[in-house]
Amino acid sequence: MELLSGTLFLLLCVCGVLFLGLGWKSKDSKGRLPPGPTPLPILGNFLQLDPNNMIKSLEKLREAYGSVFTVYLGLQRVVVLCGYKAVKEALVDQAEDFSGRGQLPSFSKDFNEHGVVFSNGDRWRQLRRFSLTTLRNFGMGKRSIEERIQEEAQCLAEEFHKTQGTPFDPTFILSRAVSNIICSIVFGNRFQYDDEKFLTLNNLITERFRVGSLPPSQLYDMFSGVMQYLPGPQHEAFKQLLGLEKFITRKAKAQEETLDPNAPRDFIDCFLVKMQQEKENTNTEFFLKNLVMTTLTIFFAGTESISTTLRYGFLLLLKYPEVEEKVHKEIERVIGSSRTPNMDDRPLMPYTDAVIHEIQRFTNMFPSGVARCVTRDTQFRGYTIPKGTEVFPMLGSVLRDAQHFARPDVFDPQHFLDEKGQFKKNEAFMPFSVGKRYCLGEQLARKELFLIFTSILQNFRFKSPIPSEQIDISPMLVGFVTIPRSYDMCAIPL
Repeated sequence: MELLSGTLFLLLCVCGVLFLGLGWKSKDSKGRLPPGPTPLPILGNFLQLDPNNMIKSLEKLREAYGSVFTVYLGLQRVVVLCGYKAVKEALVDQAEDFSGRGQLPSFSKDFNEHGVVFSNGDRWRQLRRFSLTTLRNFGMGKRSIEERIQEEAQCLAEEFHKTQGTPFDPTFILSRAVSNIICSIVFGNRFQYDDEKFLTLNNLITERFRVGSLPPSQLYDMFSGVMQYLPGPQHEAFKQLLGLEKFITRKAKAQEETLDPNAPRDFIDCFLVKMQQEKENTNTEFFLKNLVMTTLTIFFAGTESISTTLRYGFLLLLKYPEVEEKVHKEIERVIGSSRTPNMDDRPLMPYTDAVIHEIQRFTNMFPSGVARCVTRDTQFRGYTIPKGTEVFPMLGSVLRDAQHFARPDVFDPQHFLDEKGQFKKNEAFMPFSVGKRYCLGEQLARKELFLIFTSILQNFRFKSPIPSEQIDISPMLVGFVTIPRSYDMCAIPL
């Protein structure tokens, strides 16, 4: 009986999707879309795409259809942009047209169009303006953002010292350090590294990123209309952030009781002050749900993306010890060992700066970017993209554009150095995206990467338990994010 009921339910779902799909061709009648493989009813281009490696599948389609093409993820029409020129023309030259946020179901369902990342229209504009201004002018208390990062970098160095030069997996140590910086900004305080609640929250974030890059999540993005009703691991992913959402909600309500509007302590306090200021505005976007989801975005994205970049970066130094040695020499020349690194040091350290940029380029953290959508019927390169069409700006294809990087598939800091050894910018370096939807935490991330990276290498030399030629620097997973393989390292005090 249960099997029969399940079968009938599945048939009803398929029929419902078929009914919805009957009109999909009529949506294309507004104009000529970019070329692409012919989609099948319901399935779209499922047979041409590999959920185990969606990025590779799209790159293969690029070979056949060019740098701008159309695919169907189930019923969802997506225009894919590849390479620097196409992405720049869309996201920068036609920034307003491509300023909408696409809804990636495996992640956006967590937010339900609230908060600053997965919202659109006036809600997005208000929340983004507020968040950018608050983070840029962050002056709560007596410490700047730079001082908070410096403090946490020293705490991280202490954790490295505790390993006493023995092999350890840096995954969770790095995650806790970066997470504490975010905690200091949004909650006003840091946690001890062994705090059980803190560990639980960080494990949830790490696991959510991992699950979001697994094949079931790729399938959910293609067939969410059906899979949301079917049993499977896709449902577990949405439960993983509920604990963090509840934690932020409790934190916000507790802070509201002790709020001093004249002396905000953190990001949450600033949002609460804004809520008070707009309490008479019936159309305000400053209410508790948006507070929680905006804070969740900063905490979620700010923790895992930076800690994973650092973890991948340390693996690359283990693979290429000659690069690490040059960084050590530059740190010794510019900073020495008696003081803490600061942001004024970066212009004086072109090689270290180049290494950090190359780590970001090579690790390719968000290979397909975060989905956009066009805000109106848009003319682009002679094609017509109907309003609401989702767009994938393939940032990975930009970061490995052979016209801008001499050896795109090789880790090489020379990509960001001129013939005199001075740092040189590269217009195709856009790991934080570009246009109106660029990452609002970009400046914070740049500070974190430089200060943590230099602070650790000021104090330690890395050693791999296995020969460098045996180290595998290919990613473990490539989906919504790129995740490196697990590894052990030794941090030898200098």
